[in-house]
Amino acid sequence: QVQLVESGGGLVQAGDSLRLSCAASGLLFSGYTMGWFRQAPGKDREFVAAITRSGGSTKYADSVKGRFTISRDNAKNTVYLQLNSLKPEDTAVYYCAAKLFDYVSLRPSDYSYWGQGTQVTVSS
Repeated sequence: QVQLVESGGGLVQAGDSLRLSCAASGLLFSGYTMGWFRQAPGKDREFVAAITRSGGSTKYADSVKGRFTISRDNAKNTVYLQLNSLKPEDTAVYYCAAKLFDYVSLRPSDYSYWGQGTQVTVSS
């Protein structure tokens, strides 16, 4: 079956960096657009970043633009999210997700597969 497994979260201080990874199995990874979403306590799940199949197109939420970078390695079936200049408001559970069709989408409902999430906590 399809599995998406996130890793790399943790507790950091404001201004620090983290690199999240999402390893995929059970699907033809290069055939899927990949996205990262996050959910803070008491809030809806929100879009963070997405990348098309070949990595040729990316999109970011305004709140993370210039600080976060999404990338993928199709040979390793893995998508990454580099988080720089972290802020306390970035604290959330971060999820990776996979969708068919080669365009980025901000809507969680467009994504077919989801990981279990990894916690990122940023202290001030």
